[in-house]
Parts: sequence; structure tokens; C-alpha cells
Amino acid sequence: MLNVYEQVDQNKQKSALIIALFIGFIALFAWVLGEASGYGLSFVGWGLIISGIMSFGSYYYSDKIILTLSKARPADRKKDFHFYTVTENLCLAMRLPKPKLYVIDDTAMNAFATGRDPAHAVVCATHGILSRLNRTELEGVIAHELSHIQNYDTRLMSVVAILVGMVTLAADFFLRSTRFRSRDNKQAGQIQMIMFVVGLVLALLSPIIAKLIQLAISRRREFLADASGVKVTRFPDGLARALEKISKDTEPLEVANKATAHLYITNPLKNHHDSVGWFAGMFATHPPVKERIAALRQMS
Repeated sequence: MLNVYEQVDQNKQKSALIIALFIGFIALFAWVLGEASGYGLSFVGWGLIISGIMSFGSYYYSDKIILTLSKARPADRKKDFHFYTVTENLCLAMRLPKPKLYVIDDTAMNAFATGRDPAHAVVCATHGILSRLNRTELEGVIAHELSHIQNYDTRLMSVVAILVGMVTLAADFFLRSTRFRSRDNKQAGQIQMIMFVVGLVLALLSPIIAKLIQLAISRRREFLADASGVKVTRFPDGLARALEKISKDTEPLEVANKATAHLYITNPLKNHHDSVGWFAGMFATHPPVKERIAALRQMS
């Protein structure tokens, strides 16, 4: 049985491995498309420029966009007293600046964190989770969300989302350009033709592969946030009980969508089952709640 510190280290190592594989995949993808299209490394350069512009907007405005989409309101200290005080106490323990607190007036049970860094972070919870969890359970949830901020998961997932978008954009650009390059390819050499075919196949598959890697990173960071949160609260059963209550809530969160689902502590769309097979699980934004609870109950 691993203690909580070993769980955190193990999850960090697995996350780093997945991220390294993703970077390697993007480098291979850009090189193959560059060679297949005849643009060479200039294709990669344009990809970096476009992704840089996208990154700038996402980096500075993602929290405002998500809060607007979520129809969240600023939390009130008197009205949301436990939310405020639990967050303040945990921030002191974790040596984090207190994030801005928001509430979604929805009876569904969920919460998320966003923001580019700890100094510009936001924690948002639904009215349902604030009213139906006791203080100990809420502490487990907020510690989980603050761990996302402390581990820079909010920044990481924003960057990963941009990289996925860049891969999809590059693939679409390559596929559109093939119609104008069909005549050139007839006279191209054998190696160029092979690269063109490989690039075509990769352009068709790469958006799916990139999305699968993004989801794998998202699931692994959930395990890491669970373990990091418990390292602060020293009480894994608090978060475990909270996850049990949240999983029994069958009400979907109306303001959530597929673009924001990965941010929440559990899937807010309620369109998944813990009993799905491994293949369907690859397309899930979150690991099965049963696995998370089992991992928490094994922590010491």
C-alpha cells in the first residue's frame, strides 16, 4: 500500500511521461506534414506562430470565458460562509493566495478550478455541492481544486487544449491543401509520395490521437489532485465520501459542455458509467469514480 506522498510522486511521474509522449507526437506530426506538403520546417514555424497567438488569448482570458459560459456569480461571504472559510483555511495550510470564489446557482453537485497561475486563480462550486456536503466533505473537494491550482494543472490543461487545437488545425490545413498538390505529387519522387501517404493517414488520425492523449492527461491529473488534496487535509475519507455523494447525483449541470467538462471534479454531463470497458474509458474526461474512491481508501 502506497502512502499519500508516494501516490503524489507516482502520479506526477505518470503525468510527465504522458506529456513527454504528447510533445514527441506533435513534433513527429509537424515534421511528417511538413515533409509531405513540401513546406519543410516552415510548416512547423507557421504552426508555432498560430498556436502562440491562440495561447496568448487562452492564457489571459480563459478564466473569464469559462465563468461567463458557466453563468457563475461571485461568492458572498455571508451567504456562502463555509465555502469562504474552508478555502481560506486550506490556502493558509497550502501557502497559496486565496483564489476568487464563484458559485453556479444550480442544484447539480460539482466544482472546478481555473486560472493561469495561483495569483490569478478561481475556484467555482455549484449551489448543490455547497448545500449538500458537510464541512469535512467540502474541505476534501476544495483541497482537490486548490491542488489543481498548486500543481499548475489549470495552466497545463489550457496549453494541452491549445496543442490539440493546433494539431487539428494543421491536419485540416494539410487535407485541404492535398487537392491543390495532387498534380505535383504525380511527378514527385518515391520518397516524397511515401511521405505524402503517411502524412495523409496521420492527418486523418492525429486529431483523434491528440484528443485521446489530452483525455489521458486529464484523468491522470485528477488522481494527482486527489492525492495532493489528501496530503493537505490528512483525511482521505472526506473526499471519498464527497465523491460518493456526487456520483449518486444524477442531475447534469446545465451550463457545462464538452469543452469545459474536463475542468470539473467529476463529469458534469452525467453521460458516463463506471462500468464502461477500457476502450470507452479512453474517451472519458475523468477516471471512474469507483477507482478514485478505492485509491483514496488505500491511502495512509
